[in-house]
Amino acid sequence: MAQTQRDAVCIYKGKTRHTRFIPFRQSFAYRLFLINIDIDRLAEAEGVSRLFSVEKPNLFSFRREDHGTRERTDLRPWADDQFTKAGIDLEGGMIRLLTLPRHLFYKFAPISLWLGYGPDQDLRGIIYEVNNTFGDSHAYVAPIKAGRNQHMAQKNLYVSPFFDVSGRYRFTLNVSEEKLGLIVDNIEDGQRLHMASLTARQSKLTSGALLQAMFSRPFSTLGVSVGIHYQALKLWLKKAGYRRRPAAHPTKTSLAKPIVAPHIKNT
Repeated sequence: MAQTQRDAVCIYKGKTRHTRFIPFRQSFAYRLFLINIDIDRLAEAEGVSRLFSVEKPNLFSFRREDHGTRERTDLRPWADDQFTKAGIDLEGGMIRLLTLPRHLFYKFAPISLWLGYGPDQDLRGIIYEVNNTFGDSHAYVAPIKAGRNQHMAQKNLYVSPFFDVSGRYRFTLNVSEEKLGLIVDNIEDGQRLHMASLTARQSKLTSGALLQAMFSRPFSTLGVSVGIHYQALKLWLKKAGYRRRPAAHPTKTSLAKPIVAPHIKNT
């Protein structure tokens, strides 16, 4: 059956929510938007809107150096290598990157999703690219298919000064061409310490859509870091224990294994 070609880049509009469970409960939520871009069609994505550029300054933009090897080089070899290490063969199929866009001079995305497809556009692999505000990143790679997927991986990145680098991540992903649902649980000793969720729906990238998203979803860009530091201040005022940044993990990639969800205590 012939497959229709998707746009080189589009928008996903939605909401994220974070909840801390231990030793006290604290939650916050905000609306955001992301871009979903085909990493092999960057030149085509460049021409979609006058307000969106690739490798050049603009109201919103995408730069290869914000992902993968953090260099201005082709993203495909790095992504293919991650998938290959996890035993995932895309056979040259497309790879789409779902991430927060760069806004003017600034870019920070706590998590970006690399979706790997086979030649018939069947979903085969996922890279959960997790970043912290200190400039570190770690990739968790796993096989996936369309619909609901769950994966477990050892936590190997210092994400917050109020959590140890311990326990495991449980990724619950529900993805289709039109919408996305993601839950990331930090679990230790059978208890859920922290939960971050993202729900979003696809829409077309146009100049009007970018302008509307900029004003209605300010936490999609610089506001993400402002929000993170504001929430950190609230935790510090509540006397949450502060953890010093440890030495970086010796590798930057981990395999996330498909799981049958364990029983998790909610407190």
